[in-house]
Formats: sequence, C-alpha cells, structure tokens
Amino acid sequence: MSSQVRLTLLPSTRCLYDEPVQVKVAGLRPRQVVTMRARSTDEREVVFSSSATYRADGSGEIDLGRDPSLGGSYVGVEPMGLLWSMRPDSPHRYFKKEKALQPFKVKFSVHEDEGEGRMLAEATNERLLMGDGVSRLPVKEENFQGVLFTPSGDGPFPAVLDLSTFMSERRACLLANKGFVVLAVWVYNDKPKNVNEMHLDHFEEAKDFLQRQPKVGSKGVGVISRSKAGDIALSLAAFVPGVEAVVWINGCNANVLTPLFYKKQQILSPLLFDHSKLITPESRANVKHGIKNPLARRSKGSLIPIEQAEGRFLFVAAEDDLNWYSKGYMDEMVERLKHHGKENFESVCYPGAGHLLEPPYGPHCTSSVHGVTGFPVMWGGESEAHAAAEVHLWKKIQEFLRTHLSCDATQTKARL
Repeated sequence: MSSQVRLTLLPSTRCLYDEPVQVKVAGLRPRQVVTMRARSTDEREVVFSSSATYRADGSGEIDLGRDPSLGGSYVGVEPMGLLWSMRPDSPHRYFKKEKALQPFKVKFSVHEDEGEGRMLAEATNERLLMGDGVSRLPVKEENFQGVLFTPSGDGPFPAVLDLSTFMSERRACLLANKGFVVLAVWVYNDKPKNVNEMHLDHFEEAKDFLQRQPKVGSKGVGVISRSKAGDIALSLAAFVPGVEAVVWINGCNANVLTPLFYKKQQILSPLLFDHSKLITPESRANVKHGIKNPLARRSKGSLIPIEQAEGRFLFVAAEDDLNWYSKGYMDEMVERLKHHGKENFESVCYPGAGHLLEPPYGPHCTSSVHGVTGFPVMWGGESEAHAAAEVHLWKKIQEFLRTHLSCDATQTKARL
C-alpha cells in the first residue's frame, strides 16, 4: 500500500446497517485514475464484491458523494454505489445477513489504474444491525417462535409485528433501533411443501404476546410484511382486532398457496400456482406468470376482505417485481377499499424496483433460489432505481408506523 494515499470513511468506520457513510480518498496524483472496490462475505461464506473507476480532482482527492464513477459496477454519482452494486461470486445467491448480533463488514479499497492494480489504501466499515442498548430475546411459545427486539429506555414504545416468509431478523432489529418494540416472526417454520394449512390464530398469539410486553405503549400493533407474509398481514388486519397499521410490500391481495384457518374454521381458500405457465429464460423462472388470477370466479374464495379492517394500510408495490403482480394487486385493493367507502390507506409505487425491497444499503439481489419453488427465480429491479427506492421506503415505513401507532404512557405503567 502507498503510505501517502488515505481512504477515509466518515463520520466513522462503524455505523448502523441502514446509515450512509461518506467515502473519501486523498493523497493521489492530480487527475489520477484509480479503481475503488468493496468486498464482503455473507453468513454462508459467499463473497460479494463491486468495483468502480474514478478520476481524482486537481488536488488528488476523490469524494464518492461528489464525483462520478466512470465505469464498473455502476456509473455516475452514487455515494453508496459500492454497497448496493455488490454481486456474489457465484450465480443466484442472495446476500444472507440476518444474525442481528454480527455486524456486516465491508472492506473498501483503492487500487492503481483500472482493473487489477496495486492496492493503495483500504478501510473496513462495520455496519451494525443492533444499536447500543437494544436487547434481543429469542421467543418460543406454543404456536409460534420468533425474536423480540426491545429499544433501550423506559418507553413507552409502539409495537410492530415483523412478518417474514422465512427466518429473518434484519428489518426487525433495525426498526428497534428507531424506537419500536419489534417481534420478528416467520410464516414458515418448516419446508413449505410440508405445510398443508395455515392458522391465523398462531399469528394472533404472536400479536398478543407482543402487546403484553412491559415497554409497549401502543393500544394496538403495527404489522410489516413482504411477499407471502403480506397476505398473512392483510388477514390479521381483516379478521383480528388490535391491528392498527399494516405495511404491505410486494405481496398478493389473496391468500396464497395454503388454506387459512381461524378459530378452527377455514376462512380463506388458497390461490394456487399453475406451474405450466412459469417462464424460465436462462434457467431462471419468472414466477409471477404462474400465479392464478385472484379475481377469477374459482379464486374469489381466496380474496382477503380488507374492507373489514379498522386499521390503516400502507401498500407498496415495485413496478419491476418479477415474483408477483404487486402493482396489479395493489391497484385492486385500492379500488376495493374505495368501493366500500374506505379511506384508510395510502399507496406508493416504485418504477424500476424489484421484489426484494429491504432496508437500504445492502447488495441488490436480482436472482436467487426461491424458498418455495426450490429453483432459481428472477426478482427484478434495476439496481440504481431499486437502491433509491429502498432509501425512500425505509423512511416512509417509519413515518407511517409512528403516525398510526398511538402510544400511551399510562398503558405501559399499568403493565409494570
């Protein structure tokens, strides 16, 4: 490494996962062309990396927040481009970073010339999922299991049930950093092919457990969800009291795959896949073509009666979602609520974004093995537009939940 070249991460080399960092280089020759790189390894030991070419200014400095990339994994001024443009070293791999206690470590480096030049400087960015004072408690009850994240301080705090299709802690602990008591629960505790029926009572049990937590001050709970978890969230809002706010991201307006039961009765039939309609270019499936039409006569028993809900909805759809017809499902739900005279919703659509909308600054995954189908699928999204959507959506989710989850300190004191 060159002793005079300095790579600096501001305001610190340590930050929360969802916070930006300012990447600067100094000590280069005036107008020198260099390659910036980022590299990380996920929880499955898959290596993710990115690179971009930059030209120093007349003072021999580069600022990723000011200067454009001339080529590589992205082009233009993208302050966090080295993070969201990272790609796996083998195809169809999703960036697995779900263990809240382990930081996401990214090594930034600057190299001579374009391509594989001599390394001039490096710095490691530790991106923490859990902030100071947040507690993590694994929960295993009779009918559900999950992880409870509680902010530091006495509260009262609003309560959020974070529903993921499969085990995930990332979004839940990041929300806890923002002042929410969050219970992360996953829809599938077993392989989907082994699940013959779903019981809404189990998720109601999780909601009730969350509401009993001593630091919770909201009279009801919020629910955040994506994909298959989205129809569970809608069903909770429609059938279970005490759901004040629902964030639905890239899901369906109908109950998908498995019959849904509540209080020992089937309340929704399943909307099934037609596997003959799956489109598989380049050995990757476009799954959304295989989902049957929920508005067809034979499927209407799967439609979720969201007009019964008393809480608020935030509908989020990505226009380039290749896993669901999210935009179409969202439009149908908006029309359904309007038809019933309801105004308890807001919606947002992101052009160029794909299915896997997550907290910002992680690698954008365009294809990976689907947890239900078992084969690689396309998720969609143009990386730059997708990354911008994640930044905007993350702020909007927090604003929505804070606005609609009323918090009362007297309720918290009553539980103590």
